[in-house]
Amino acid sequence: MKIAFALFTIILFSNCGSDNASSTQKTTSPIVGSWKLISGTIIQKGDTAVTDYTKDKSFIKIINETHFAFLLHDLKKGKDSATASFAAGGGRCEFTDSTYTEHLEYCSDRTAEGHDFSFHITISNDTLTQSGIEKIEEKGYNVLNTEKYVRIK
Repeated sequence: MKIAFALFTIILFSNCGSDNASSTQKTTSPIVGSWKLISGTIIQKGDTAVTDYTKDKSFIKIINETHFAFLLHDLKKGKDSATASFAAGGGRCEFTDSTYTEHLEYCSDRTAEGHDFSFHITISNDTLTQSGIEKIEEKGYNVLNTEKYVRIK
């Protein structure tokens, strides 16, 4: 009888503990994770430029609940001067409903630091699409940027 009571007590307390633990767990937003950029479309002053990030470049973005980071480099390891590139940046981010905002604190393009960029996002299965105006007045940069990512598993 003592063994049955002990088992009952253990089961009771372990169930109570798991209910409390699950109720205090934070729900993770679907945007949180690692993403590989597949394509980017920039529209500026009526001109459209589309970049395929599956050929000569690789770009990833990592997003957690409070921060983001991105890395870009060419796939020829800088050995082709026509395609050699490297960029990196990051900072704080926030998301509410379908709006994702980046507060760029660090960037290899130092003129972009200190700017905020808001995007409308949609997530369908493993695909993230973000679209928004990127504006840096001091550079004369004002574009509609649409990017399509796939989740890195």
